[in-house]
Amino acid sequence: MEDLFKKFIYTGVGFAALTAEKLQEAVDELVGKGKISKDEGKKIVDDFFENTETKKEEFERKLKEAAENLMDKISLPTKSEFDDLKKKVEELEAKLAAKEGETAAKPEAKKTTTRKSTTAKKTTRKSTKKEE
Repeated sequence: MEDLFKKFIYTGVGFAALTAEKLQEAVDELVGKGKISKDEGKKIVDDFFENTETKKEEFERKLKEAAENLMDKISLPTKSEFDDLKKKVEELEAKLAAKEGETAAKPEAKKTTTRKSTTAKKTTRKSTKKEE
């Protein structure tokens, strides 16, 4: 945002310089033709620069206010707020990684499976002895 602000100011300064150059040429031409005196021409150019400086300061102030209003509306974090948030995220990531490490290091509890017990069939032996 600041870079855009600077470019805008430099463009304005360039425009004012070009205008001043054209004004100086026009005044020199009028002085050369004898339509105005050299002192009148100097006063015109001086008044222009004085007025330009005042307008430049006013323009910079208004542009700065507009930029600040825009920044307030979009509520971007400041650098320090951003750095604080970044630090908190890094801390949380470290805690999460530590938790994940603990989980991976713990042996899983063995699942106990119950087997169905099979009931043994009793076989009865027949007595081979004859009853006497």
